[in-house]
Amino acid sequence: MITEDQKLTYAGIYVLKLLDLSAEDGGIEIPVVLPHELQPLDPVLEQLLLEGLLEIDRKKGRYRLTQTGTDHIGLLIDETEALIEELDELPAAEVVEILQQRNLDPLRVRFLWGWYQGELDDLVTFQQRRGVTPVERDWALYLVSNELYEELGRELNG
Repeated sequence: MITEDQKLTYAGIYVLKLLDLSAEDGGIEIPVVLPHELQPLDPVLEQLLLEGLLEIDRKKGRYRLTQTGTDHIGLLIDETEALIEELDELPAAEVVEILQQRNLDPLRVRFLWGWYQGELDDLVTFQQRRGVTPVERDWALYLVSNELYEELGRELNG
């Protein structure tokens, strides 16, 4: 089970990556006045603003990373690389046990793992590869849905 705060946090991590990447690498610009398809991200963006990870570029009318946001991405990458290096070859059940012994949330680690390795870069493709039906084609809506996190959690529970 995932809480609303966890969803905001994980979706925020995803949005930070999108804003950090160049357009050629899959990044996007998010306008302050959200188009309909990005409206599910509104609470995520508000949280990122409150945390000082994003700011509004008033001249361009879009969100941009702050230095704190960029630093935060760096810390997440370092954390994830260390976890992957240590745990990559172990079976999922053993990884979950190790994480629980360390009081780390296995779902957070699973999310970071997929985020870092690009598994979550295209959420429609992610669903298709995993046989999810029906496929939610609205990536922003799927990002803040329970379904994404339930799907990520399946391999942790089995």
